[in-house]
Amino acid sequence: MQLVSRATAILATPRTEWPLIAREPAPLSLLISYVAILAAIPAVAGFIGKSLIGGYTPILGGLLRAVIAYVAMFAVVYLIAGLIDLLAPRFGGERNFSNALKLAVYAHTPFWLAGIFLLIPGLHFLLVLGLYGVHLLWTGLPVLMRTPQYRLLPYTMIVAVCALVPAVMLAVI
Repeated sequence: MQLVSRATAILATPRTEWPLIAREPAPLSLLISYVAILAAIPAVAGFIGKSLIGGYTPILGGLLRAVIAYVAMFAVVYLIAGLIDLLAPRFGGERNFSNALKLAVYAHTPFWLAGIFLLIPGLHFLLVLGLYGVHLLWTGLPVLMRTPQYRLLPYTMIVAVCALVPAVMLAVI
């Protein structure tokens, strides 16, 4: 239930949720209790949509693709967190990998939830709703990484573009 309330709060009221998140410790259990569940949505929905409902992907191949995409999502979140942490001083922020990990995890929430649209092949275009994560990143950087307002735009854009590269690569695979 905590997962649902956190996902709802970060999507509906990110400006009030980020300060609460900043005060929480970022244990690696965040990967288990949040990422492991939400990252399964696009992997499972994509498998069902491509192999069982409307696609022509063989079941074994679709299952293998889903497992690879699911495991890769953990690596992507961790890499994006490393990038956020690494770039923080260049944009006037403070390095803090724990906060960068929280930012990377929660900014991916819209993408994972939009993954439900992979169930129906004609609705794949609705994955664009996952771009709301850029707004979450924008609102979270000043709170978690202490980035000054005047440097938010370039910092957000660089992280967003770098986050899109692995997403596009996973889509191609």
